[in-house]
Amino acid sequence: MTRTMLPISSHSASSMSDSPITIQVLERAMRLLDVLAGHAHPMPLKDLAATTGLHTSTTHRILNDLVVGRYVERVDSGLYQLGMRLLELGSLVKGRLNVREVAVEPMRELHKITGQTVNLSLQQGDEIVYIERAWSERSGMQVVRAIGGRAPLHLTSTGKLFLSVSDPRQVKAYAMRTGLAGTTRNSITQTDLLERDLALVRRHGYSRDNEELELGVRCIAAGVYDDTGKLQAGLSISAPAERMRDEWIPILLSTAAKISEALGYEVS
Repeated sequence: MTRTMLPISSHSASSMSDSPITIQVLERAMRLLDVLAGHAHPMPLKDLAATTGLHTSTTHRILNDLVVGRYVERVDSGLYQLGMRLLELGSLVKGRLNVREVAVEPMRELHKITGQTVNLSLQQGDEIVYIERAWSERSGMQVVRAIGGRAPLHLTSTGKLFLSVSDPRQVKAYAMRTGLAGTTRNSITQTDLLERDLALVRRHGYSRDNEELELGVRCIAAGVYDDTGKLQAGLSISAPAERMRDEWIPILLSTAAKISEALGYEVS
């Protein structure tokens, strides 16, 4: 069988030969941006060249292109800093980030490890609302919360997370509004007991629901934070009381941290 060899156009040949050079320029540009990002103040050309290991003329040429694209700004005395275009792009990325979309895969992994239902919840007024869950019919007995379902803040592990970041006056106002109504014999219905429980949440970095919403069901929750450090959601494991394991707490915390990092939060 004979094969017809198609001619390579001059444009294609040029693109192929320029590709390594283009990649090299992009890599150098990213190195410069990374260095600028690591410094709070504008940097001179010579320092940028020395830090990146690039020749001064090469550094100057790439910086000029970045200035044209507004990725870098040239300030007085020949100093350089990150440009506003990066802020614009960052805002676009942030606007597209959805805590539910970011959390889905980590939630599934957490469910595989524990075999129990994993919930993602947000605060709405004096309640939490369940917005996502990970569970499987093949995992045996589980506690499955309906997406869109609601529960009082003080009776749930995730709700306690949100109360724990509120100031004392807000907690007392919540207690006055709701009366801290309970649903089981384990429900916390006194303000001083709630405040004591919230102090434990702040100290340990996670919260518990010890059959306070529903008898026979326990939950543990960790916070999900955005790039400003604000608590956005609670990630929780719900299980029959006899199946809950404290060994799940570290993986719960690390999963919540992973989701937070994906939202731009810098975990210390």
